[in-house]
Amino acid sequence: MTVPEGDTVWRAARLLDRSLSGRDLVATDFRVPAFATWDLSGGRVSETVSRGKHLLTRIDADTSWTLHTHLKMEGGWRVLEPGRRWPRPAHTARVVLTTAVAVAIGFSLGIVEIVPREQESDLVGHLGPDLLDPDWDPVEAVRRLSEQPDRTVKEALLDQTRLAGIGNMYAAELCFITGLAPETPVAEVRDLRRLVDRAHQMLELNSRRAQQSTTGDLARGRQFWVYNRGGQPCRRCGTPIRQTLLGDEGRERTTFACPTCQT
Repeated sequence: MTVPEGDTVWRAARLLDRSLSGRDLVATDFRVPAFATWDLSGGRVSETVSRGKHLLTRIDADTSWTLHTHLKMEGGWRVLEPGRRWPRPAHTARVVLTTAVAVAIGFSLGIVEIVPREQESDLVGHLGPDLLDPDWDPVEAVRRLSEQPDRTVKEALLDQTRLAGIGNMYAAELCFITGLAPETPVAEVRDLRRLVDRAHQMLELNSRRAQQSTTGDLARGRQFWVYNRGGQPCRRCGTPIRQTLLGDEGRERTTFACPTCQT
């Protein structure tokens, strides 16, 4: 299973926004200890937006609240008609938002918290430029990446304070497409602007379709160049894809690369 990335979260935000915005909540259920007693029924959902990998659902009740959720590794939102069977076990649900016409269930969410609207910046203010924001700023993304010249390019791409929305899959695929070994220091990347432009292009394209692909092929098993293909032949040169760990001790991420195409 692919870990949710920026485009996945963007689509989740669009789903929640279409299904809930402008509607009154007839019931709410927050299945996390810190908010288990909270009840925002009667509140009206104004909108849901994504910021990098974060989801912000804005609810106007006795005051203006923001429900902050994060999919982390296995989370997902589903919207069903009332009375329909849930697609995942009920014990994995962390949030249930019910309107007269829809039930939105957040399963296996890594973060669930409710904050006053004016505190949103405390949640997402640290993020770098959002690759799927209409005001996406590639110049600022390049500037932030350049601030850490000795860092490996793959680790820099994964740092949400540099640019927001890239996860392990996109980081691996971007390194392949641009011909960079994942352990290349940022200072040795000849054209950072090209790198961030390709990242924007990738996420923008995949945000418009349900299935992710970086090769342009949506057939099962052919969507990616190197990601999750350790030991398999490179689609370009036939060299076996190398699978390693990269990152600081205790925070390593599995990395995939072609030793021939990425130097």
